[in-house]
Amino acid sequence: MLKVLFSAAPERWDEYRAPLANAFVEAGLTVDLARDHRPEDVDYIVFAPNGPVKDFSPFVRTKAVMSLWAGVETVVDNPTLTQPLCRMVDDSLTDGMIEWVVGHTMRHHLGMDAHIHAQDGVWRNTIYPPVAAHRPVTVLGIGALGAACGQALVQLGFPVTGWSRSPKAVPEIVCEHGDDGLRRALTDAQIVVLLLPQTPETEDILNVERLDLLADGAFVINPGRGPLIDDDALLAALDAGKVTGATLDVFRVEPLPADHPYWAHPNVTVTPHIASSTRPETASVVIARNIARCEAGQRLLHVVDRGLGY
Repeated sequence: MLKVLFSAAPERWDEYRAPLANAFVEAGLTVDLARDHRPEDVDYIVFAPNGPVKDFSPFVRTKAVMSLWAGVETVVDNPTLTQPLCRMVDDSLTDGMIEWVVGHTMRHHLGMDAHIHAQDGVWRNTIYPPVAAHRPVTVLGIGALGAACGQALVQLGFPVTGWSRSPKAVPEIVCEHGDDGLRRALTDAQIVVLLLPQTPETEDILNVERLDLLADGAFVINPGRGPLIDDDALLAALDAGKVTGATLDVFRVEPLPADHPYWAHPNVTVTPHIASSTRPETASVVIARNIARCEAGQRLLHVVDRGLGY
């Protein structure tokens, strides 16, 4: 019988206990799932960074750590983590991100705020948005989430350019990479969506110089990671009108402090890290199937490259 340790925030136990148990049975696994296994007995850890496990060194027989989160930046550099770390890649997580990104892209593209906030009896019908084909969108980060969001926007008619550190090929998306590619991807972009992982190389990737490359009046949408944006540079670009609006879901400090300038800025929408969440029912299936692969001697899926940080 496999011993699987659940190490996440205590309130998640009731949400995950039954879905995980069901998923293990469906995967043909016999599992003792608990929160209090002795470290030396644990075969697998279902893990979130806000759980109790911080030191992985006692888990001497653990074959893999199965993250409940897509982001791994808070654990990937843990020197005690020598076991394979598998990040969460789940269709429901992807679908939720697509819906959030498409929704806020369309909101900015159509200029919906002008009508939602201007219910004052004035008939304003002289300004029209361009059609999607005339609104270039750049997605920084074209991994699983970024590629899916970019392709959804393509289906709505937007010309989409994607950027990543290394070369990639994504159907229907113009793919750029490297420093020169980043400049090309951002030049004259009218909407920028950030879905990069957080690494030393991506911190402040949207800074003064790169914001200046955007089309005048561009929009910034960040459901990726807070440190991808130089906050002072974005606020200055908003105040100068270089950037017309920003929808931000992630921040350097969360919850975002009540006195942070983003809360009061008229052209910033703050959402509280809700762009997409892991769903227990589907995430449990992903974890169970990956453990079943490992037990069958097959390669684990979604293993984090420690060198790259994602």
